[in-house]
Amino acid sequence: MKIMIINPNSDIEMTKAIEKTAENYAKGEFKIICKPTMGGPRFIARYEDHIMSATGMIKLVKENEEKVDGFIIACHSDPNLDLIKEITRKPVVGIAEASMKIASMLGHKFSVISPIEHSIPNKEALVRKYHLQDMLASVRAPKSKDNEWSEEESLTKAAELAVKEDKAEVIVLGCAGMTGLDRIIQKNLSVPVLDGVTCALIILTGLIKYGVSTSKVRRYNPEF
Repeated sequence: MKIMIINPNSDIEMTKAIEKTAENYAKGEFKIICKPTMGGPRFIARYEDHIMSATGMIKLVKENEEKVDGFIIACHSDPNLDLIKEITRKPVVGIAEASMKIASMLGHKFSVISPIEHSIPNKEALVRKYHLQDMLASVRAPKSKDNEWSEEESLTKAAELAVKEDKAEVIVLGCAGMTGLDRIIQKNLSVPVLDGVTCALIILTGLIKYGVSTSKVRRYNPEF
């Protein structure tokens, strides 16, 4: 089995971190190919960034369509996910959809920890797109006054507040750049903490083994 993970941004270091998480999960049982989107923005924070990354993402899919068994979109805003589902017959999983839907199975309500406050309404809109709004406790981001803390400390504090004040029972890390912090943050909390890359691998490998992919009958049918 070969899985291609597409980082929609062009950041090489983030791509390496995503690849490390994926390799740790795979444990040699399947092959990981992890690529950044060349020509894309360094970060995905705006809807304009989604558009800027589209051409490079399409190129990666078309070049690897016959080489891999499925694709993962490794950005927690799931940029161009519907587009990629339309242009390939291989299964495609976004890390936001995967992590939030798994979170809905592990507790009564979940909270998403966003990297910046600007992205909070975007995350809330994505939750509604996936029909999970009734299970959302909150979307939180580290406060600007927490800048003197490390990233780990700031994210842990935001997650603690989500559990204590918002009654979240599961925490979703809302950025691929947070990959690798799930176990570290979970040590300080009494609830599951989910990494989107790992969640996407759980779902995608299952779909491949089961032999199913995106339906092409209507919505994702490129021929009309």
